[in-house]
Amino acid sequence: MLLPAFAVLAGLILLIWSADRFVDGASATAYHLGMSPMLIGLTIIAFGTSAPEILVSAMASFNQAPGLAIGNALGSNIANIALVLGATALIAPLPIRGSLVRTELPILTVAAITAGILLLDRHLGVMDGLILLAGLVVSLFLFKRYQDHHKNRPTQNIPDMTLGQSIIWLLIGLVILASGSRILVWGATDIAIGLGVSDLVIGLTIVAFGTSLPELAASIASARKGQHAMAIGNIIGSNIFNLLAVMALPGLIYPASITAGALWRDYGLMLALTLILFGIGFHARKGGTINRLVGLVLLLVYIAYMLLLYYQAQG
Repeated sequence: MLLPAFAVLAGLILLIWSADRFVDGASATAYHLGMSPMLIGLTIIAFGTSAPEILVSAMASFNQAPGLAIGNALGSNIANIALVLGATALIAPLPIRGSLVRTELPILTVAAITAGILLLDRHLGVMDGLILLAGLVVSLFLFKRYQDHHKNRPTQNIPDMTLGQSIIWLLIGLVILASGSRILVWGATDIAIGLGVSDLVIGLTIVAFGTSLPELAASIASARKGQHAMAIGNIIGSNIFNLLAVMALPGLIYPASITAGALWRDYGLMLALTLILFGIGFHARKGGTINRLVGLVLLLVYIAYMLLLYYQAQG
């Protein structure tokens, strides 16, 4: 297991280094293009950090393992809220704007409920995948409307780069983020298989955690650099992409059924966390923050979920 362990270490190093480059490039690009920090977090960073989930789900579906693909999408959303948001809030409390509750969080909540309705029959087919992709198109349209009504440009902590330099660093950071996450996931998965861990648990834990590492690295880097809107936008946008793009892939490529346990335990927790996030945002909509206490509670929820999966797997 020496090579997989080295892969895990190398993947972490690549993630940490590339996250800073990615956020610098993204924030500078946002400045030059007149995009708000929230919008670039919702779109460019969210899509970029969701690339590992998209890649893993596509490969799992082509390999006739749609359960792993669905588990990856649900597990990644759980990790994004409980782990990524929790850890980011511990690093730096995140201020909440009123528009977050009026625009971004409702889109995420509707996407989560829609995905649940499609999963109620415990089958994800081609029509379900098409509906989810249609929801993604609608979400991107609403993001465009958001940009039209929020022309504010980022003015603080902007790296001194030209537009060309910022795009180059954004792309370099994105490629290394994706590569680092894949290296880490490969190493961790190989170790887990060697220890006899099941595919389902691997999909919901190691793969979901590993493919959420770009979101974790990018959000923490954004928060440290004072780009709080970008950090929150990354988490919300990534969850929307996971629900409407990543989960659509198994339906389109290799339709299959899911277990009742995955529906009620994993989707149920994902929906509960989404509603809790909406409630936190609503409570703090007039200038409040997602503080360190909330971050700690979210992290404890994630740890409890991991322990639950472990003990159920052992049983």
